[in-house]
Amino acid sequence: MNWTSEAQTRLKEVPFFVRPAVRKRIEALAAAAGLEAVDLRFYEEARARFGQK
Repeated sequence: MNWTSEAQTRLKEVPFFVRPAVRKRIEALAAAAGLEAVDLRFYEEARARFGQK
C-alpha cells in the first residue's frame, strides 16, 4: 500500500514499538475502503477511529 509523504510523516510520530501494528491496521482499513494509497486525511480519520489523536 502506498502512503503519501504527509501520512508517512504523521506515522513516524507514533512510538516505534506500536508503529507496525498501526500501519497494518490503517492499511487494512484503507484496503477495505477501496483505496490504493493512504493520505493524510484518511490517516487522521483512521486514527480517530482508534480513539487516538
